[in-house]
Amino acid sequence: MSKPTHNRSAHKRSANGRLLATASMTALLAAGWTAANAQTAAAPANDTAVAEVVVTGIRQSLQSSVAMKKNTMEVVDSIRAEDIGKLPDPNVAETLTRVPGVQGYRYGGEGASPVGVGSGLTIRGLSGQTASRVDGRSYFTAGGSEFNIEAAIPGMVAGLDVYKNPSAEHIEGAIGGLVDVRTRRPLDLKGFTASAAISGKYNDMVKSWQPEYFGLVSDRWNVGDGEMGLLLAANYQKSWNRSDNAPGPGGANLRKAAAANSSDCGAGALGGDYQAALAGRSDLSCLISVTNGAALAMSPAERANLINFAGVQVNENEEDIQRTRKGVNGAFHWKPKSNLEFYVDGNYNSYLYHQSYRFLNSIDSRYVQNLTTTPFSTTEGLASRNANGGEDAVLAGQRFASGTFVGSNFTSTGGDEHRIYKTWIVAGGAKWSPTDDLDLKFDLSYVKADQHQDNRSVIMGRKSATTTWDVTRTIGTPQQVSISGPDLANPNTWVFQKYANGTNNVYDDAGLAAQFDGKYKLHDSFIEDIKFGTRYYRKKSKFYNYSFDNKFLTTNGLVLAADYSNAISAATVQDLVNGSHTNWLGGDAGYGGGFLTFNPDALLGDNVRNRFPQAGIPAEDSLPEVVISRRVATEETFAGYGLADFSFLDDKIRGNLGVRVVRTNLDAEARITDSSSGTPVIVPNKSSNAYTDVLPTFNVTGYITPDTLVRFGYGQGLTRPSVGDINPSISVNTANGTGSRGNANLAPFRADSYDLSFEKYFNNTSYVSAAVFYKKIDGFVLGVDDCQTVATSPAYAGTTPNGCATGQYRITTPVNADPGTAKGIELAFQTFFDYAFLPDVLKNFGVQGSYTHVKTELPVKLTGPSAPTTIVRQPFQSDDNYSIAGLYENGFMSARIVYTYRSDYVLFGISANPIDGRYLKGYGLLDASVNFNLRKDLTLSLTASNLTNKAPQRYVGEPGNGYDTDILRQAYANGRIYGVSLRYKFGG
Repeated sequence: MSKPTHNRSAHKRSANGRLLATASMTALLAAGWTAANAQTAAAPANDTAVAEVVVTGIRQSLQSSVAMKKNTMEVVDSIRAEDIGKLPDPNVAETLTRVPGVQGYRYGGEGASPVGVGSGLTIRGLSGQTASRVDGRSYFTAGGSEFNIEAAIPGMVAGLDVYKNPSAEHIEGAIGGLVDVRTRRPLDLKGFTASAAISGKYNDMVKSWQPEYFGLVSDRWNVGDGEMGLLLAANYQKSWNRSDNAPGPGGANLRKAAAANSSDCGAGALGGDYQAALAGRSDLSCLISVTNGAALAMSPAERANLINFAGVQVNENEEDIQRTRKGVNGAFHWKPKSNLEFYVDGNYNSYLYHQSYRFLNSIDSRYVQNLTTTPFSTTEGLASRNANGGEDAVLAGQRFASGTFVGSNFTSTGGDEHRIYKTWIVAGGAKWSPTDDLDLKFDLSYVKADQHQDNRSVIMGRKSATTTWDVTRTIGTPQQVSISGPDLANPNTWVFQKYANGTNNVYDDAGLAAQFDGKYKLHDSFIEDIKFGTRYYRKKSKFYNYSFDNKFLTTNGLVLAADYSNAISAATVQDLVNGSHTNWLGGDAGYGGGFLTFNPDALLGDNVRNRFPQAGIPAEDSLPEVVISRRVATEETFAGYGLADFSFLDDKIRGNLGVRVVRTNLDAEARITDSSSGTPVIVPNKSSNAYTDVLPTFNVTGYITPDTLVRFGYGQGLTRPSVGDINPSISVNTANGTGSRGNANLAPFRADSYDLSFEKYFNNTSYVSAAVFYKKIDGFVLGVDDCQTVATSPAYAGTTPNGCATGQYRITTPVNADPGTAKGIELAFQTFFDYAFLPDVLKNFGVQGSYTHVKTELPVKLTGPSAPTTIVRQPFQSDDNYSIAGLYENGFMSARIVYTYRSDYVLFGISANPIDGRYLKGYGLLDASVNFNLRKDLTLSLTASNLTNKAPQRYVGEPGNGYDTDILRQAYANGRIYGVSLRYKFGG
């Protein structure tokens, strides 16, 4: 496939034409609606600003959110804290999943990204393509462009706004959606305010309480003709959860069963899996591997007897996940006069993800006793998307059901991951209104973000080559496991193999922004005001790698000998090892754990280096850098915008029309190996890119009645490529003539977004809404290959054909590919039953809910970079999700119970062969909270998360196209989480 071209001017002309046509059509439709309702009352006063107010209780929180949704001209949904220091949920990511169109993931018992990058949220079917703001300013986690929302502390948040089609005045960078985290301001509070809370969380698998502390002090006072305000707040939160799981292999893993004592089961058939001591047993079957190609050469009857072993050989994984969040928020505001204000704001987030893990890694033998199977058709489509074409033959007619794998082996891994994220922002500026009609604002901000990921582990193995176990497996959810043989918890069973610091990465990012905004009010015109502004932004991102592997923990520092002559027994250093939990998966898998691993705590510092001096482990404070991995990127943008708010037909039609123009300059630098002189040397490789985008936006609202609204929104947006995508690295494989090259010239994702919604408001708490949306997205990144001469490498001289001319390499390069789409519907409602016609007993009850249906189309190349493009769904996108909440509130107590469901979705991405893929079947989560107002200033809160004890179970295949299966690939258990909090507030 030829590389797509991008004609930016044509793109702009086409978009502007669509904008004008859409604006004209929408204005005509709105005029028709208003003419048909000429006798209705006028729309609300023309003031789109939504004041920040201090809310207490569920009802007031809903009122503030409704005001934001109703009075803002954009497509936005909001959540406001119920009181100072209290969001509706104990986790910010979980709170955001209550917003229509937002889907989230819970990892290790809490709302979080499963990979520790980005927000972990999918907005309108798009993941990794959202932007994060704090009080309207760019805010990010080191290593990415989004803020890792799992790092946010609920107590520090005043509110959350999700803009799904941002207008021109918002900072660009979010085709999926924009999440703005609002913090508190001293002049928003009523005089002196103090608030404090002490809380605790309890996971019923961990069985340990963990603390949370929150404190806020704020005051405002008169100074001459004006006033000053100062606010200081701090939050500390720790949680300790479990993530027990049973990962199994993907792939068809086709095998033929034969009698172990038959000629079919010789050493030639089993290779390294042959065990002479078992070969003569008549009570065993041996399992002979069969490739997909070999299966196709068999007769249909022979294929019907082949067995699929996908997902069978599961490991026993136990992960203790401790999360420590620290936050500080400060703000000083000074208004010397009513039309002039100076301010300084600052926020600091520290988030430590600490995972101690213990893995029992299974190596099932090829000898099985009491083998049973169940019918299952493994088709060519499931195995390879029927790459050969034709009939989509059945490769195997059965899958494993149960059996005992005799003579199996295990290794044991004890590991520790410390991943610390630190982000802080300091900002200052001024607001000035020189006249009643002109408002000016200047804001200067600096963001510093750091991340250090350190993941280290020790692997232990069996004490001798003849040490084996018998492992009985029965498929189920989860798989049932039984192990017999040497005591897995006995140090004498194990010897050390090797140590690795497999991930030791440092991210160092910094961003500076200067922004000027203005607003000029007009009179006697259908244009109410003109908004305008400029912004300069510069972000520098650095990456360093200090990882290493294969430090052998033996008497001589060499790999473990075949005769184990250099082995070190775990029994000789018992202080370095300990047992795993004994309630693995809550006991639901039959086997409960108790196996021995290297103690994760003993991995810290230079402990392993000091205890195993022959291993050659470098000191922690002087690790050698893997220089070839170093990279740096600098992004510089210059933006300007203009936007007009308009109103006509007696305010029955209101909206805005604007455009944002942004120039992006990018400089990227990687390290590559240059062998052109004959001696390989590591040198820098630099690349630059620049592009300009014109991003028009248009929003219009027609008021059928003052409380019945029809909205239309159109906008162009962009999401820039990630730092990893633009890294200009070059690497080749001189053995087979292949290689890869980064591409700093990647264009951003660009999207045309359309929204149409109907909203009916019944009072200041209650509404129903229905919306449809469509996004056309250009710029998805795909890898394509072509033949190239690589100047920094010797000419290819290998014997493996690569389809290129003599001396050339087949290089895979990421490029922007065909357009994709995201489209769907959103429904939402909320109310308290405080209507005059209802009995009094119902007036303290309420209900809130939302439903989203979304479809995405993503162009990818599944079977190789030269293959045709295939359209698949976006990762992490569920077709359907909904949230329903029951509410209760009176003067003494308030309560909320929420059920959130999402349908099947692909994890990470579609695999080339569906049977290698992973998807999650739909499931729901039930959470609840109750608050007791013990006194006017004292509140007791109780929370419960995951009351039904569900977890995201991963399956083999992919959903929605016939490749979904019932083959469990990774079972999970996380447990229920309970919380208690006592909050005190004075003033405010």
